[in-house]
Amino acid sequence: MNLKYIYTLLTLLIALCFVPAHAQTNRKAKKPAAVVKKKPAKTVGAQQKSNAKSLGDAAAKASRDTIKKSGQNTSAGTSLSEEIVVTTAYKPVLADAVKIRRNPDLEDKTPFKAPLTYFPIDKRLELNSSIKPLEAMKRPAERDSALTNNYIKGGLGSMKTTYGEGYFSTGRDPGLQFGGYLKHFAQQGTMYKQNSAKENAGMFVKSIGAENEFTGRITYNYNSNYFYGFDPANPVKNLQVNQQHFSTIAGEAEFAKNYKDVENDFTYAFKLKGYSFQDALQAKENNVVLSGFLNETINQFYAGVSGSLDFSTQQDNLYNYNNSLIRLNPYIKFQGDSYKVDAGISIVDQFGFSSAFYIFPAAKAELQVIPTYVRIFVEAKGDVNKSSLLDFSMINPFLGQNLQIKNSVDQLDLSAGLKGTLAPGLGFKAWVFRNSVKNMPLFVSDFDFSKGYNRFKVIYDGGRSRVNGFTGELDLKASDDLDLFGRVEFKDYQMATVAQPWNLPKFKLTAGTVIHISNLVDVTGSLLIRGNTLDPHPISSTNPAPTPIGSFADLSGGVQYKASSRFVVFVHVNNLLNGTNQTWLYYPDYGFNVFGGVGFSF
Repeated sequence: MNLKYIYTLLTLLIALCFVPAHAQTNRKAKKPAAVVKKKPAKTVGAQQKSNAKSLGDAAAKASRDTIKKSGQNTSAGTSLSEEIVVTTAYKPVLADAVKIRRNPDLEDKTPFKAPLTYFPIDKRLELNSSIKPLEAMKRPAERDSALTNNYIKGGLGSMKTTYGEGYFSTGRDPGLQFGGYLKHFAQQGTMYKQNSAKENAGMFVKSIGAENEFTGRITYNYNSNYFYGFDPANPVKNLQVNQQHFSTIAGEAEFAKNYKDVENDFTYAFKLKGYSFQDALQAKENNVVLSGFLNETINQFYAGVSGSLDFSTQQDNLYNYNNSLIRLNPYIKFQGDSYKVDAGISIVDQFGFSSAFYIFPAAKAELQVIPTYVRIFVEAKGDVNKSSLLDFSMINPFLGQNLQIKNSVDQLDLSAGLKGTLAPGLGFKAWVFRNSVKNMPLFVSDFDFSKGYNRFKVIYDGGRSRVNGFTGELDLKASDDLDLFGRVEFKDYQMATVAQPWNLPKFKLTAGTVIHISNLVDVTGSLLIRGNTLDPHPISSTNPAPTPIGSFADLSGGVQYKASSRFVVFVHVNNLLNGTNQTWLYYPDYGFNVFGGVGFSF
């Protein structure tokens, strides 16, 4: 604000205060006021021009005129009278300092407000104040471990043991898988020509589609051994220690519908398999089996039919047989939460070198007696068991030529038992049975040591044999690091036409364990205890009693150390008790032996 305006305002204030006071003082004069001619008023335009003069000068002039007139009236001594002449009109002037000189802001500065979105929680208000359990924390997603599709193992040991295995497969493809394997194991015992070898090879393919899956497999097995058995009390000089070998090439293909957990589902499966078998003594066997089933589910009911066409030819020096079977098994099943019932029949037609027709029961029922723990079951069934050169050679590799061929018949097999869980991780199954068998096959010695002949043969109990017994199974999985399992069998034989159940033990125990000591060390073990048996070969020329074969126990074990994620070292020990075990008369098994090696995955 300019100083000129400040001075002007102060002068105006002083004039307003002092002019009335001075005028009151002059009114005390005695002279009457003189009449003064009035001067013509200034025009408005002239008055506006006089605004250039200061208001202070105008105020001073007005004061002088008043004093003068007052003095004149006092000298005359007359009464106090005064005429006040207004010489100018008071026009206040507003100073420029109080004017608002501000231009409006024409810019649009409206602030942006983002839209707000609310998501109300649909949750009921709970007023209970009890302690709630904590929710389990979700495990982080696990990454797939490095996939190794191939694995090889190899080792050496005592008794000139050589060992090797190899497994090969394609990658992790859920729709198509292909692989194969190779195996070799050979040993030489302490007895002359106590040599044996096993060679196995195979490949497989599996394709899984949206509705069906296909599986194919081809295998080749070659087993070899020598006829090294003889009577230690009467050594034979001209022993026929010939080499025996068994070669089998087999294949199978299966087409099945994928399982779906839906109601009233229709399922089916078909399989075609076969093999060609031959041994060193010119025995041959060919087999082709076409099997399958159709099943329709209706709520808790299952109705269907299964069947097979089993064609075989068996050939040796003295025979060439066609031994075939047709099986048909219609059935109906229904089950609930605490029960399960299977009802059906088995129809078997035997044709070829021998013809027969059979109808057997095929029924089974289960009932839950202790919820989640114990089930009771009963079963009744029957079937025709085809005599097979391949099966016979796998049981006893010391058989001679021209084995007798006759199918055995399970006329009626009855069993009843319990199965379930006794405690967490402890499962069991136990049952008693009674079987009626016609033409039961038996392996007996056919020795003629005068000629150095030391083979076995097959005979049949031509009547109706009965087998009564008890079987129990136990599996204890104490933790992820300890697993124990075992099976025990007790059998009592009532033979029809033969004197004894030759070379059939009445007691047998098999057990095993797997122990994970750490992530690096695993220990395995197995135990076999077999009861004594009898063979019809006379003890001696003077004692025609059958020759007993004593009971024995065979204990084996192994240790595997995982040196790295791909490299392992293993050791396996057989017949730790170093017993002179004889599964077959005059053919002792291998004694104590050990072998070890390494394995590598890639």
